[in-house]
Parts: sequence; structure tokens; C-alpha cells
Amino acid sequence: MNQRTRMALATLSVGLLAAACGGGSGSPGRLAARTDDAPKSADGGGSTDQAAADVLDVAFVYIGPVGDAGWTKRHDDGAKSLEAALGDKVRVTRIENVPEGEESTAVFEKLASDGTDLIFGTSFGYMDPMLEVAADHPEVCFQHVSGYKSADNMGNYFGAAEEARYLSGIVAARTSATGRLGYVAAFPIPEVIRGINAFTLGARSVNPAATVEVAWTSTWFDPAVERAAADGLLQGGVDVITQHQDTPATGEAALAHGAKWIGYNDDMNRFVPEAFLTSPMWDWGPHTIRTAEAVMEGTCPVEPYYGDMADGTVTLAPFGVSVDGATKAAVETARAKIVGGTLLPFAGPIVDQAGVERYPAGAAPSLGDLLGMDYFVAGVVGTIPAEG
Repeated sequence: MNQRTRMALATLSVGLLAAACGGGSGSPGRLAARTDDAPKSADGGGSTDQAAADVLDVAFVYIGPVGDAGWTKRHDDGAKSLEAALGDKVRVTRIENVPEGEESTAVFEKLASDGTDLIFGTSFGYMDPMLEVAADHPEVCFQHVSGYKSADNMGNYFGAAEEARYLSGIVAARTSATGRLGYVAAFPIPEVIRGINAFTLGARSVNPAATVEVAWTSTWFDPAVERAAADGLLQGGVDVITQHQDTPATGEAALAHGAKWIGYNDDMNRFVPEAFLTSPMWDWGPHTIRTAEAVMEGTCPVEPYYGDMADGTVTLAPFGVSVDGATKAAVETARAKIVGGTLLPFAGPIVDQAGVERYPAGAAPSLGDLLGMDYFVAGVVGTIPAEG
């Protein structure tokens, strides 16, 4: 699988990192051996030190700003859900705008050394740095999103965004007057390719002649670049457009061109309601809470977690004002089938751009195949560049 290269939005110096993290207690961590012979106060209750130790220190490391309107915001919504659910049993630290590579290694090392019990890393490119630091801190539980490597104290989690992408393709095809759809794509990694393909398959379930034209930006958060890519697609004739980035720039372009727009990661209706149709989006709260509760009990979940629409990890934002009743009904019918397991977005026959049958009728890709997807399905207009 290609390495995700989320672009650096800011560079944290070691000094700023220390300030952001605060002074650490250097505690042994929740995964260290636990005993019941902690000091007791005179009234038989736990000591002040023990009470402090019973607070779970959790850190979230973000690739972008919390206000990005998309990916990071949704993870931070999960952090807020954790705080709301567990109250004073948790103490949450957030570190934004952490570039991948050496900078993230330093951040993870600092957090672990300061006694953080549970660390969430929310970008694919954090995977190897986190794995490296986890090996030196077996007392800390590490959780990585969208990756595939694990260790005795490091798990990974993600979700079946392709399910909501498929449904958004149905919305797009039923809205489009031309059958020409646009997709402002981020990086040529399996996650993005899988989303493009699922969107296309959903659209073609409605209109078998629909096409999806792709423009690459090599960004996750760059409004100017994303707006330019969207403008190019819209000027070329697409009339419904979607994205895989964290800003509403694509929606702003759609409004300017009199087109319709499907967002991503979060409910983006608040930005461009006139053009908005819906958004595939995430709810990380339940998984975040379950993980923290497990660590409080002294265990670190390491089995890969792949949430879906059935468990609420993946969902579709409420429809925009221009989505008609028939489209809503069609989406609800398909959604019920996905949740019930009778509709798989990538169920065969799946034919790629070159006309090669990848999966025959009655077959479907394994999860490993989905996570390593490196081809476009029929109906996608564009190529997959080499990631450089």
C-alpha cells in the first residue's frame, strides 16, 4: 500500500511541542502491571495521588486544524464524545497540524514519555512513526487510523466509507442532467481510489452510462488548489461534483457554476447550502469511547477495526434542500440493503477501465483487496498517477 502523504500545514518545534503537551507526570502507563495495594487515605478512600492516576490521559494527534471542516474535525468530534461520555475520568490533549515523518515521531515520543496512556494518530503517514515509538513504550496504548500495521500495544482502525460513497453516487446520478460527474481527488492511494470507484458504481447503478471525471490535487487541505481543480471540471461540463478533501472549496466552485455538490467527512451543508446534496461522513465517537474504556481496564485493543454503516461509524449527512423525495427514497432503500448485508458496493461483476473483469457475478473483493485497491472501474475518466 502506498504511504499516505498528508501535506504539512504547520511545523511544530520541539519547544512548541513541549508547551502544547505540558509537563508530563512520567507515570508508568495503564498497560503496566496493576495492583490493589495503592496507598489509602485516613478515611479509607484512595489517596489524592491514586485519584490522579485513575484519570486516563488521552492524546489525539491531528494532521490538520480542528477547524478544517472535514477529516480532523470529525476526529475531534470523537474526542468531544469521549469527554462527554467519561467526564473527569479522562484528560484529553489535542495537538494539531503535525506533519508526518520525523515531526510526528517526536510528537508521539514526547507524549509517551510524558505518561500519556492512550494516543490516537489520525493520518495514514503516522503509521510507521507510531509503530517505532510504540516499540519503546509498551506501557502506552497506540491507535492508528487508516493503516494496517499493529503491535502488542498498537491497533489500527478505519471504516467502510465506500458504503456511503456508493449512496452518494446514487444521489449524484439522480441529480445530474448530463450523466457527467466530477471528482476532486486528493492523493492516489487506495483509500481515495476506493472512494472514486464506489461513487462511480453507485452512480452507474442508476445510470449505466454515467461517467466520473477525476482531477487530482495532491492536497488534503488547500482551498485554492481544490477550487482550481473543481473549476476545471465544471468548466469542462460536469454538473455534479464531489471531493476527498477537507475544505468546502469544491462546493464554492459548484455554486459559482450553477452545479450541485457532494461534500466529504462532515455535514458541509452549512458552507454552501444552495449547492449541497449530501456528504459521506464519519462518527468516531463510539469507537473512541470503547477503546478508552478498554485501556482503563488495562488492555489495549489491537485487532483491526473496520466500522461500517451498520454500526454507525459511516453515515450519510442529511440531504440538501434540492434533493427530491424520489432520490431520498432510492437512497434509503439502498442504505437498508447495505446495512442488512444484501448490497455490497463492490459485489461482482466488477469491470475495470480496461474492460477486464476483476470480480465475476457472485464474487466480491476481500477486505485486503479493498484496502489495496489500485485500479479504476469502468466509468471513471482519468488515470491513477504514480505517487511521488
